Parts: sequence; structure tokens; C-alpha cells
Amino acid sequence: MRNHIKAMLGATLLLGAAAPTMADEVVIATTGGLMRNMLEEHMYLPFQEATGTEVIPFDIEVPDQWARAEGMVRSGNIEFDIVTATGPDLVDKADILLDIPCADMPKVVEFALEGACEAKGVARTTGGMVLTYNAEVFADEAPKNWADFWDVERFPGPRGLPDTGDRDWWVPAVALLADGVAKEELFPLDLDRAYAKLDEIRPHIAVWWKTGNQVQQIMRDNEVVMTMSYSGRSLATIKDGAPFAMAWDGALRDTGYFAILKDSPNPEGALAFIDFFYGNSEGHPEFIRNVGYATSSTAGLAQLPEDEQKLFATYPANYEVLVKPDFEWIGANRDMLRERWTAWLTQ
Repeated sequence: MRNHIKAMLGATLLLGAAAPTMADEVVIATTGGLMRNMLEEHMYLPFQEATGTEVIPFDIEVPDQWARAEGMVRSGNIEFDIVTATGPDLVDKADILLDIPCADMPKVVEFALEGACEAKGVARTTGGMVLTYNAEVFADEAPKNWADFWDVERFPGPRGLPDTGDRDWWVPAVALLADGVAKEELFPLDLDRAYAKLDEIRPHIAVWWKTGNQVQQIMRDNEVVMTMSYSGRSLATIKDGAPFAMAWDGALRDTGYFAILKDSPNPEGALAFIDFFYGNSEGHPEFIRNVGYATSSTAGLAQLPEDEQKLFATYPANYEVLVKPDFEWIGANRDMLRERWTAWLTQ
């Protein structure tokens, strides 16, 4: 199968080549709304035109997707080819995911950023859990990193932190960065040290935000002078005219992956689509602009003006200072991390 996949992937992306023989459709489970619409316009339809293989979007939220996928695996009736995964999902769900032949995917080899192709998934979009601050409040001196977030004397004012998503490792991780731990030495997290540092900042947290909409609103309403935020939400708020800016040093890499279910109906077509995604340079710029998150294909971001590139996690100067999470450790310790977080926040 490996040689067949390699041959198909090469044939898929040869300009002007006949479409390879593969099943007539690829079913992709992902969230609906803007993400689905932009994928369809800029990736699904061009792939269909290039190969003759139709992409069937299946709109579903990620937790529901996994429940359904696991049921499919148990029944042996698998309907999804590609699913949407987080980093921890690639660990937790590894036994039901196909091994990705990264070296056999020519456009992934040519264009993927370092670390974009993992054993069980290939990066779709990458952002960061990033320090976002009010650039008018800090016009004379801007905070640059998490140590500055903790420095309430030099940078006074109310802060925001998340109580949502993977906050049970996000927040302790940035606390350790603030305490001087190098990003390469973060994992395994020293939770005693992290929570001692969190005790220092807790009185200054005005909002423990719960949703992406809420973190945008607290910036618009000036409830905080700085906050951890999804970079895409920060970017949307900035584009709406709020006077905020992002400090990328120590932002936590936040990636959504394409993963393929084992025994899916069309694994070859799924791999061909992912490789096409990386090589479809014309589709990336508007896709990136509209969803607010960059792809991990150098075929895409480089087409944007440099001032615009700097707003995204995969801009080289930003990407090199991101924290790469250790999802093996996080996945193995999820219950403990959650229990420690809940106990601290509710005490």
C-alpha cells in the first residue's frame, strides 16, 4: 500500500496530469461555519477539480466527532476519512488513526514547516495561545513575554486568563515561563513551582474567560490590559479596531491537525488531499486571511505582505519562539492536570 500511496500522491500533483484512480469521494469531519466554508472554497473544490475526487464535508464539533468515530470503529462501519485532531488527540486516539507516511508526500516534504507532519496527523492550521496587550495603555513600553505579564509593577492593570480548553496545562506552562524556565525545559511540568507562581498573579486576574467570543469582548470593553488569547481571536479583535497587539515570545503552539481513521473508506484519497492542501499555493492566502490562522505550508504564508505575515504564528520569527508542547506527557497526565487545576481554581 505504501508504494501505491506514494505513486498516487505524485500523480495527484503533477501539473496537467490525468487524475489518479481513487475512490470518488473523501469525507472530512470538521467544524462547520467559517472554517468549513473557507476549506470548501479554497481547498475542497480545487482538489476536486484537480483529481475528480469530491470532498464531502461533515459538520461536527470535535468531541462529538470522536464519540462518533469511536462508535464507527467498534461497529466496523467507518464513514469518515479525515478527522480534525488536536495534539493530545494524536496521542489519546493513536490506536484508531492511520500512520502518516510523511516522507512519501511530496508537497508535504517540499513545503511543510518543521514539526508539521507527525506520526498520526498533519498540521492544518496553527496559531498560538498568545499574550495580547493593549498597545495604547503600554505605548511607552510594551510587554514582551510571560515574565512581563506577571510584572504588575512595570505593567499595571487587570489581566485575563482562560478557564477553558487545555487551560489545565496552558496556564501552568506560562507560569513556569514567567518564573524563568526555558521553553525547551518545560516538560514535564513542575506543577508545584507553577502553582506557586500562579498564586502570585491570581489577585490580578479580573476575568477567567470561558470562550473565544468572551476573550474578544473583554478586550473590546477594556476589561483587561492584557490576556492570554487564541491568536486568531486576538487578530480578529485587532482587525475590528481594538488597540491590541500580540507578543509571541513563549506563545503556546496551538495546532489543528488532519488525521485519518484506520480502515477509512478512502485512505489514499485522504492522503492525496492532505498533500494537495500543502501544495495548493493559490488557495492559502485568502484561506489564512479569512480564518485568522496560518497553515503550516510555506507555499502559502509567504504570499502575504510581510507586515501581514507577522500577525500569524507561522511567520518564521514567531514560529521559532513558540513553545512546542510535549503531547505524550500531557496525554499521559490529563486527569492529574485537570484535577490539580480544578482544585486550585476553586480553593
